[in-house]
Amino acid sequence: MTTPEYMSGVYLTGHGGPEALEWRDDIPVPTPGPGQVLVRVAAAGVNNTDINTRVGWYAPEVTGATDAVDQDVEAGGWGGALQFPRIQGGDLCGYVEVAGPETGFTSGQRVTCPINLPRPRPGHPSGFIALGSEIDGAFAQYCLVEARDIYDVSASPLSDAEIAAIPCAFGTAENLLTRAGVTAGQNVLITGASGGVGLAAVQLAALRGATVWGVTSAVKAEVVKGQGAIDTFDRAAPLPQDRFDVVIDVVGGPAWPDLILALKPGGHYAVSGAIAGPMVQADLRDIYLRDITIHGCTHQAFDVFGRLVGMMNAGRIKPLISKTYPLKDIARAQEDFQSKTLPGKLVLIP
Repeated sequence: MTTPEYMSGVYLTGHGGPEALEWRDDIPVPTPGPGQVLVRVAAAGVNNTDINTRVGWYAPEVTGATDAVDQDVEAGGWGGALQFPRIQGGDLCGYVEVAGPETGFTSGQRVTCPINLPRPRPGHPSGFIALGSEIDGAFAQYCLVEARDIYDVSASPLSDAEIAAIPCAFGTAENLLTRAGVTAGQNVLITGASGGVGLAAVQLAALRGATVWGVTSAVKAEVVKGQGAIDTFDRAAPLPQDRFDVVIDVVGGPAWPDLILALKPGGHYAVSGAIAGPMVQADLRDIYLRDITIHGCTHQAFDVFGRLVGMMNAGRIKPLISKTYPLKDIARAQEDFQSKTLPGKLVLIP
C-alpha cells in the first residue's frame, strides 16, 4: 500500500478556545529519516495536558484553574513558546507504516510511546520534550516518531482505543507512584480519582499492594472502588489527619493544605497536575516539622514506561473508556472532557 502524500488531522493554530483547533485535509504526511518511524494512528486519547496547552495554561502569568484561563499568552507550552501550527495528541496507538532498516521495526507492528520523551542533555539530566507539544503528535492520520521512543504492543489483548488511553494517564500515574515509593501495605490517597490519571493511579497502586482511597464526587465513587479503592472521600468532605503514607495529587487548588495534613509524619506527597489551580498556600511548619517529602513529577525514567508496556502486553492493566469520538469531533470531545461528567478516558479515532 502506498503512503498518501497528504493526510487529515487537526492543527492547533494558536493558544485559545476550541476555535484554535482547525480540521485540515491537506496536511503533508511526514517522511521518516534515519532512526524514525512513520506510524498510522489508530486511536489517540484526550488529555488535560492537550487542553492546558491549547489555552496556554502553562504560561507563568496564568494562576487559575484550566477552565479559568481568559488571557492572551505567548509562551503557553510545557517548554515555553510553541511553534504553530502544531498537531497535538500525546496519547498514541498506531501501526508502523514505514520504518527504516536500522530502526528495529517492521511494517504492521502495533506500537505506542510515552507522552514524555526523555532528552537528557549536559547540565539537565532530566530533560524531555512532549509528544504533541514540542513535536507533532497523534491528532492526525499519521505521526512521525523516533524509533527509540516507541514500544511494540502487538501482543497486548487490549484494543487500540485502550492502548491509546494508557500513555499519558498510566504513564503519569506510574511515575507518581514510583517517585513516591509506593509499596505494599501503605495507605495511599489519590485526588481526582475518577479522571484518567486518578483511575490509573488507583489501579496501579492496588496492583502494588497498597490500600487505596480516592477523592471524587459521590456519583463516581463506585467507579473508583471498581478500579481498586477500598473507599472514597467526597471532594467537599474533610480529610482525616495523619492517616496516609502517600498522597497522589493531580488537583491542587484550595484543598492543598488539607492534603499535607492528611499525611502521616514522614509521608510523601507527589504532584503532576493542578486542575483546580496551581497557586496554593502552605504552612511550612506542617511540612518540615512533620518531615514531609514533596515530589514534583513530570520527567519519566525509561523504566517507568517500560514497566507499563510489560503490563499492557500481559493484560494486567485495563483503562476505563467512557466514550470514543471521530477525530473531527475533537472540540466536542474536549468539551465533554472538561465537563468532568464522564469518568476515565475519552478517545479520538482518526
